[in-house]
Amino acid sequence: MEKFLRDWRQDALNKAQYDAAIFIGDKLLALTNDDQDAFWLAQVHFATGNYTRAQAFLSKQDLISRNPSCRYLAGHCLIKQSRYEEALVVLGERNPTHLISNGGSNKRKSQPRHGNRRRDGEVDEEEAANRRFEAAMCFLRGICYAKQNAFDRAKECYKDAVRIDVRCFEAFQQLMKNSLLSPDEEWQFLESLDFDSISVSGDVSSSQEAADFTKMLYTTRLSKYRNPAAFETAYDSLSTHYHLATNPDLQLARADLLYTQCRYQDALAITNAILQEDKYNFSIYPVHLACLYELKMKHLLFLVAHDLADTHPEEPCTWLAVGVYYFAIDKIAEARRYFSKASMMDAHFGPAWIGFAHTFAAEGEHDQAISAYSTAARLFMGTHLPQIFLGMQNHALNNMALAEEFLKTAYGLCKTDPLLLNEMGIVKYHQDRPRDAVQYFEAALDIAEEINSEPGAWVATKTNLGHAYRRLRQFNKALDVFNDVLRLGGKDAAIFSAKGLILMEQNRPEEAVSVLHQALAINPQDSIATELLNKALEETVLADGAAEEEADDLADFESHLDQRKLEAAQRVNGRRAGRGMLDKGKGRVTRRRTLLDDEDKGESMMEMTDEDE
Repeated sequence: MEKFLRDWRQDALNKAQYDAAIFIGDKLLALTNDDQDAFWLAQVHFATGNYTRAQAFLSKQDLISRNPSCRYLAGHCLIKQSRYEEALVVLGERNPTHLISNGGSNKRKSQPRHGNRRRDGEVDEEEAANRRFEAAMCFLRGICYAKQNAFDRAKECYKDAVRIDVRCFEAFQQLMKNSLLSPDEEWQFLESLDFDSISVSGDVSSSQEAADFTKMLYTTRLSKYRNPAAFETAYDSLSTHYHLATNPDLQLARADLLYTQCRYQDALAITNAILQEDKYNFSIYPVHLACLYELKMKHLLFLVAHDLADTHPEEPCTWLAVGVYYFAIDKIAEARRYFSKASMMDAHFGPAWIGFAHTFAAEGEHDQAISAYSTAARLFMGTHLPQIFLGMQNHALNNMALAEEFLKTAYGLCKTDPLLLNEMGIVKYHQDRPRDAVQYFEAALDIAEEINSEPGAWVATKTNLGHAYRRLRQFNKALDVFNDVLRLGGKDAAIFSAKGLILMEQNRPEEAVSVLHQALAINPQDSIATELLNKALEETVLADGAAEEEADDLADFESHLDQRKLEAAQRVNGRRAGRGMLDKGKGRVTRRRTLLDDEDKGESMMEMTDEDE
């Protein structure tokens, strides 16, 4: 009868026929009075959303104190009711750290797997299940602490949960999704996990494969700013060997990597493919919306936002989409309202907080922007992006020392983001340290090339590098960089103006005039280009005048030279005839010298020749 009732209850659960499952489960519990049957019945109440009934049932049966699975479910019921203090009382505030294994996955090479298998074989199935529930309770403690804004304690609870049970993906996901670890910490944490504890029916080779498979899956969830080669290896193996090439989670990880490399078109192609198969996969939308914004696809943003608002108004991602659309069309106040709505629906929704802060930055409200970015930095301790934006805002306020501090903090979290290195170079440039600025700009461009980033995305960094070279008076290098920027499509009047300034510094005013005309063709109202052009034209006129004067002097010299040749010929042909000719010539020369004297008050070479006579 017990087996019959359990099968019936399970069949009802599989069909989501919860009333039937409750009806049968209640009779089964009366027959067996077993803790597991009580746990199952409470689970059905939980699945129907009757959290108070499930929690009251567990308390009445006195299951919480003697059964870990029931204690876990009671704590979960209280969290669903937002009773976090009571949940912590039920769950207990201390994590069972004695359950954490000392052997990490990095010790697999030095330790034979059969030792771990033998250890696992000694633990019966019930004890293993209790261990998994203890890990799950660590996860719930983390949720409680996060809701109370105790993020450091939440982070430790999540980490302990995954260390106790490496398959506690919920806790691992909280660490990654909420950026509670820096990129370096994420990789160190992954290496510390005991993937060897994974067991498959006592089969050593299958267990080894399952451990490697799990580690590769976790690797794809880590930050894409660090160790892209390891990500590519895991991605290729999962795609080819396990046929997960079209899996949405794996594709999302790939799109995230492409987005960090500023390859927005490639990332958008992937997110579009995922959404065609599963239109309301909300984990895809933050990257998808960011790509649409970067590519200035305002019409598509409107369509996505309109569809989500019609179909899923209860999702924070919906109002993120609406906010991004308004931000793209420069309706900043509306964008702020919807970003705020998304963040209130989910207080740990990172993109909404960043968007909310961006709206203040766009309007030049630097103090409010700093406040919003600071909140984001507190909520998402592991990501360097809020720190970069805080540095940018302080730079805008000319607080260079503070800007440098924030950027150094960001650099401590992530050393491989070209955007960060570019901002650090800008601060150095404005601190009159162009040599340091050049090093940062060159490092940013080197990393961008190393990660196969889109070259057009770093036109601004190349432009900054050109200006730094110009400040160092390395004019030829600066011209090469500016020419490279123009080849990449950076048709900006400021770049032509910078080239014009360099050409004037090199005393090449005619070339400067040509370049500055190109600047004014792009922006006729450019005051800098206009002023530089006027100066270049003045220098050109002066240069032309000097050239004309030099040509006149040369003509005079040639005339005098011809006269001397004539005198020499006269001497050869005969003194008397020559003297007569010379007298006539001398009168002409004297008159010529007098005119020249009137012009330049200088002695001529012919006068000296006559005195010799």
